[in-house]
Amino acid sequence: MDVLYTATATATGGRQGRVQSTDGVLDHALALPKELGGAGGAATNPEQLFAAGYAACFENALLRVARERKAPIRESSVTARVGIGREGDGYFRLTVALDVSVPGRDRAEVEEIVRIAHEEVCPYSRATRGNIDVETKVV
Repeated sequence: MDVLYTATATATGGRQGRVQSTDGVLDHALALPKELGGAGGAATNPEQLFAAGYAACFENALLRVARERKAPIRESSVTARVGIGREGDGYFRLTVALDVSVPGRDRAEVEEIVRIAHEEVCPYSRATRGNIDVETKVV
């Protein structure tokens, strides 16, 4: 693979520490959510960061597919919900739900664009396939 860009971030202190990118743009305190037994508070967590990255990447894939179909999208949003929980075997597992909104467009057309973006274009979708349950929904 010809790598075009490499993002680099360092975490220290685990889920109650800090995450920083090498360029200094990303610099956030981390907190264990209350739902996982932590204090929560005004800090982020790995699931929020993953949700933000997946939502942004998926929306870009959606816009690309629409452009390639000669039907550009003027307005859209993708909301990613990343859940974490334990399986019956005691291991943690993630789930993802992607809610896609494209106001003013035919639902069937948007569903097809979402399918293509998910199956063929978005690197997050390709990376998680077979590892994480991902549900896409046009809202």
